[in-house]
Amino acid sequence: MNEEAEELAGGNASESVVRVGDTVRKPWLENSGTVQEYLKALQIAGVDVPKPLGKDHAGRHVIEYIEGVSALEQLPLGRADLLRVGRLIRQIHDASEVFGLPDTTGWNVLLPAESPNLMCHNDLAPWNLIMGERWVFIDWDAAGPSTRLWDLAYAAQSFGVLFEGQPVPEAAARLSAVIDGYGADEGLREALPEAMVKRAAAMHQLLKSSHETGFQPWAEMYVNGHGEHWHAAADYVLRNQDAWKQALT
Repeated sequence: MNEEAEELAGGNASESVVRVGDTVRKPWLENSGTVQEYLKALQIAGVDVPKPLGKDHAGRHVIEYIEGVSALEQLPLGRADLLRVGRLIRQIHDASEVFGLPDTTGWNVLLPAESPNLMCHNDLAPWNLIMGERWVFIDWDAAGPSTRLWDLAYAAQSFGVLFEGQPVPEAAARLSAVIDGYGADEGLREALPEAMVKRAAAMHQLLKSSHETGFQPWAEMYVNGHGEHWHAAADYVLRNQDAWKQALT
């Protein structure tokens, strides 16, 4: 029996994403095979991730659909929830140690880290965390080689809501909660403030250069508010470096 396909909204970088029953189906990309193997490895290591289900008859990438609400709709999260987020990210990073770095020839690694040494999600943010009976990160299409620091810098800023307009003391407390949950060591804590600036600036540069070259969907996102948002975000994180350092160390 054929089940009706329901188009899913909310993503910025994926086209033709549909729900069919308890599955999500999206275009098969250059790295989709590796992503499926990565998800399997994380599952074996005990991380709750969407179950990878291979290809369907149309050649689409198929994964489990996760019920719940987006963490984006719950922001700002309280300290207990942020501690849980930090623990979940740490679990993902630790489990990823057993997965060897893949050959990325032909991949489009959008925001490459310096000296990558760990397979990472690369978009651990509230819009990709589903909260329900299970807390599960979704949308692993951007997974690829990175580092704990680069991956965590983006996640900490996003979940801490370290963005223009946010009161700095409250943002610093949220940042501290995420990193406490992660159990970051002293070296990681000291490196994070600067890494957050670089990561936010890299996001803005990706959007800006995509606008200049017409690289979609980032070119359109740049003029639809994302460019301005990440430019301000990088400035906000840079301007308040002392607050982040105090909160973390």
